[in-house]
Amino acid sequence: MNILSIQSWVSYGHVGNASAVFPLQRLGAEVWAVNTVQFSNHTGYGSWTGDVFTGAQVARVIEGIEARGAFARCDAVLSGYMGERAIGEAILDAVHRVKAANPAALYCCDPVIGDDDTGDYVRPGIADFMRTHAVPAADIITPNRYEVERLTGRAITTLADAKAAIVALQALGPRTVLITSLRTEETPADAMDMLVGEGGQFHLLRTPLENVQVNGAGDAISALFLFHRHASGSAVEALSFAGSSIHGVLRRTALAGAREIMTVAAQDEFVAPSRRFTAVPI
Repeated sequence: MNILSIQSWVSYGHVGNASAVFPLQRLGAEVWAVNTVQFSNHTGYGSWTGDVFTGAQVARVIEGIEARGAFARCDAVLSGYMGERAIGEAILDAVHRVKAANPAALYCCDPVIGDDDTGDYVRPGIADFMRTHAVPAADIITPNRYEVERLTGRAITTLADAKAAIVALQALGPRTVLITSLRTEETPADAMDMLVGEGGQFHLLRTPLENVQVNGAGDAISALFLFHRHASGSAVEALSFAGSSIHGVLRRTALAGAREIMTVAAQDEFVAPSRRFTAVPI
């Protein structure tokens, strides 16, 4: 499987491509990583060094990959945080070019906007760009609960709310919607949910809530879900496998008391999760 992954990069820790690329490689995928920023560490530390690349710089790297004749062999495009609209436009242009070369290719968009504890942390206009351009172009989207609310204007307090929001998002274009980091009135205090909708069916994966605060888990789950959805053709299988893997990594991270997600030390979880959870229909 060949995946074009266009995301941020950090040298210390694991977010963006630094969280997504290695798990995909560990599963056997060839990943063509295009970095939209190069930072010393993720911004959650409050200070960092490095540079944000422009949309034109990102586009030039993508054009170089295309010049190698790679797009006809590209099975999927994966995108995450978009620092500015021009980067988003470069990503969507790449998606168009890949799909022209290989109509069977998938586009998985993690529509990064913000989270419950931070609110929006993207630049003004990015949320609207996600809603009006990126989400409609995607085959798969992987928003968290906060982002679903921002994209749909709907409050998500119950599983019924979440299902209705998935239908609303699918009406924009994507056939597969995975809501990550989902907590509703039905979610036990010691658990975390993920909900996927595809083909008029909905499946819930509930895993134990680990006492850990790290960045990058969402980037990893998007990559893992894309890989397994493409490999198996099943959103249910993809959610079960990807969710089990990320739970195992987070559990190892919590046990170690680590500040960064243990992408490398817990890498076996990507291939053979130590505990398997099964998504159930709801």
